[in-house]
Amino acid sequence: MTNNDILRRIRFTFDYTDAQMIDIFAHARHEVSRAQVCDWLKKEDDSTAQVIDDLHLAIFLNGFIIEKRGRKEGEQPVPETTLNNNIIFRKLKIALDFKDVDILETLLLADFRLGKHELSAFFRNPNQSQYRPCNNQVLRNFLHGLQLKYK
Repeated sequence: MTNNDILRRIRFTFDYTDAQMIDIFAHARHEVSRAQVCDWLKKEDDSTAQVIDDLHLAIFLNGFIIEKRGRKEGEQPVPETTLNNNIIFRKLKIALDFKDVDILETLLLADFRLGKHELSAFFRNPNQSQYRPCNNQVLRNFLHGLQLKYK
C-alpha cells in the first residue's frame, strides 16, 4: 500500500473535507496548503498527483490521533521520518482507541481472520523474537473493515 492510498482511505472512511484534512495536519502543528492535500489525494494515474512522504503521513497520523483522542499533556510525539505498516497500524489503533477485540472485529467485517496472538505480534518491539512485520494485506483489510464500520 502506498502512503497516498492510506491517506485517501482515511479521508473516505471518515468523510473528511479538504479543510478538515488541513486541520488534522494543524493539530500536529504542521501547516499544509489545500493544493498539497489535493495533490496527495489524487489517484496515482493522475499526472499531477504528488507522493506523500513518510514524514508527512506520520504528521497526519499524529494529527489524526489528536483529532480523535484530544491533545495529551506535555511533550507531543515527534513524527517518524520512516514508516512501516506496523507503525501505521499502531497509530490507527491509538487514534481510534481500539483494543485487540475491536481490531479483530473490524478485520472480520472485511472477511479477514486473524488470531489474537498474530495481531499482538504486530504491536511488539521490533527487537523481540515474537515481533512480526505487518504485511499490506492485513493493513488493507483493516482499512477496508474501517470503511464498512464507519460508512
